[in-house]
Amino acid sequence: MDHRYLGASGLLVSELCLGTMTFGKEADEQTSHQLLDRYAEAGGTFVDTADVYGGGASEEIIGRWLAKRNRDDLVIATKGFWATGSRPNDHGAGRKHLLAAVKASLRRLGTDYIDLYQLHCFDESTPIEETLSTLDGLVRTGLVRHLGVSNYAAWQLQKSIDVARFRGWEPFVAAQPLYNLIDRDVELELVPVCRNEGAGILPWSPLRGGWLTGKYRRGMTQAPPDTRWEGDQQPWLGDWENSVDDRTWSITDALLSVAEEIGRSPAQVALRWLSQRPGVTAPIIGARSVRQLDDNLGAAGWVLDEKSAARLTAAGEKPLPYPHGYLARSPRSR
Repeated sequence: MDHRYLGASGLLVSELCLGTMTFGKEADEQTSHQLLDRYAEAGGTFVDTADVYGGGASEEIIGRWLAKRNRDDLVIATKGFWATGSRPNDHGAGRKHLLAAVKASLRRLGTDYIDLYQLHCFDESTPIEETLSTLDGLVRTGLVRHLGVSNYAAWQLQKSIDVARFRGWEPFVAAQPLYNLIDRDVELELVPVCRNEGAGILPWSPLRGGWLTGKYRRGMTQAPPDTRWEGDQQPWLGDWENSVDDRTWSITDALLSVAEEIGRSPAQVALRWLSQRPGVTAPIIGARSVRQLDDNLGAAGWVLDEKSAARLTAAGEKPLPYPHGYLARSPRSR
């Protein structure tokens, strides 16, 4: 598996990141450790979790696995923001919660430092200076090595970067948004900010909750049984009715066709297309079984040809809203 620099930082991470939201929930500890073992055997070094995954169980499961490994061989990323308790300061990006959250994550992970600490959401209630100065202090003390964000709007990321630069504080070097062949709104503003400011993009749900694995085909009227879309189990991605339209099926048709032509699985093609998009460092893959993980790992170590990539890109193109469409016509570009 190839390795890439995370944004403008000097940190090298594997080209596919292992997401662990299923740990302690859809995958028990034994299965989770099997997934981690298989990922590491394939050359993966980048593991992403969060303090709320499985109510903290995901971090604990990783911690017990990590105890049997060389810590410095791995890049461990986690996140904080969402409520971890019922007390008033058990959520948010204020100093009190962030310091407590990092301490708790370190304990559960069984490590004395976090390679990448990410804010799971923007906190509109806390002064941005309080959040950023707290994060800067965590880096200066060595508890955290690098900083990132997740689910930020472009203006929120840009403002955070600008304030940190003005104050001389540690910058954000990663952004973790929803991004895949179908969900491409981040290309309008967030991706340009990341590319201009040196923040590596770590797409979550790169297979859109399994939609881009080949299980979904034009003509279906409901999700297949035993899938994440059955019964609308994914509110963060929308429901079945709002997800099925001609654009969705056009993308699916193109994906299935390209996969057949080049002899790869649809999931591998969708992941490879995403990993080659401008600004992307590593898609975050998730799995409930070793079989699913093996299929995803097949997206590493090869290149999707330009013609196939362009075909997939075109299948999901939408008219640009104002002012993006207007600006795209400008003759002044490099």
